[in-house]
Amino acid sequence: MIVLGLTGSIGMGKSTVAAMFRRLKVPVFDADAVVRELQSPGGAALGPIAAAFPGVVVDGVLDRAALGQEVFADSDRLETLEDIVHPLVAVARTRFLFRYRTRELVVLDIPLLYERGGDDDCDLVAVVSAPEDVQRDRVMARPGMTAEKFEAILAQQIPDAEKQALADIVIQNGGSTIATWRAVKEIVAGL
Repeated sequence: MIVLGLTGSIGMGKSTVAAMFRRLKVPVFDADAVVRELQSPGGAALGPIAAAFPGVVVDGVLDRAALGQEVFADSDRLETLEDIVHPLVAVARTRFLFRYRTRELVVLDIPLLYERGGDDDCDLVAVVSAPEDVQRDRVMARPGMTAEKFEAILAQQIPDAEKQALADIVIQNGGSTIATWRAVKEIVAGL
């Protein structure tokens, strides 16, 4: 089995590329989806988050905006959240890899792959990239996004140029969807 790490900075279109791998019947582990599940009502992370961040869980539901305010400006609080969530995500990733152990190719869709050392668990890494203006337009179009939030998120991520330099594969996703689709098909065929 080849484990392909898929990453990219915010707004690069990584989710779009992950969906393309799925269309080609490649199993994709979506770290963001796992985090949302862990933080949903009854999720394994919800209780520990409520204990560590009083007031962010109301009637069994996580107030993501309140949690975001707690962690984005405070690296210690962010580390506390990561200490709760990351081990649970690692367990889910291990289960995913075991489930698909007979497949030729699987994808680990992890936004902070390089930042958290997850590339060590991958045979190859593909970085999704787009021009800065395209990235900014995509991100600023998101509900509730501000320039300050965008800059704070970028500050937590390795710059795109560095990710590209580290990557085994770079998928350009700033042009046509057809070009990106062709690139993904070529990767799957090649692996």
